[in-house]
Amino acid sequence: MTDRHAKMAEQFISNIPHAKALGMKLTAIGQGQATIKMEYNEQFIGDPQTGVIHGGAVSALMDTCCGAAVMSHPSSPGGTATIDLRIDYMRAATPGEAITTTAHCYHITRSVAFVRATATDNDTDRPVATATGAFTVEARRSK
Repeated sequence: MTDRHAKMAEQFISNIPHAKALGMKLTAIGQGQATIKMEYNEQFIGDPQTGVIHGGAVSALMDTCCGAAVMSHPSSPGGTATIDLRIDYMRAATPGEAITTTAHCYHITRSVAFVRATATDNDTDRPVATATGAFTVEARRSK
């Protein structure tokens, strides 16, 4: 991965208002892979009786991580946007634990990037959710 790809992906995360609001932290990036962590925050509880984080916060985390993975891919010419993202929720995240998503951009065409992601809490053997998605690939600009 070039420094340009890393910087672009890092700026991508830091400039998204909901990523800041949810406290997302980029912990790894490179070669079409990204990892983003979101600490547990009571403000994002979806079920007050159980303390489980709202699925929308998990969705936002997974979508953002997938976009960062696309931008960090060596064949990626620039920005990206979500075309389609399927998220399968396996179980509720454990209250009080951070959620970490790792995404892998495994194929890029001239116009579409394909990504897989997994979200886990401290029990990394049992995913909270998995995702597969398609993302736009920005056209290369001539110099």
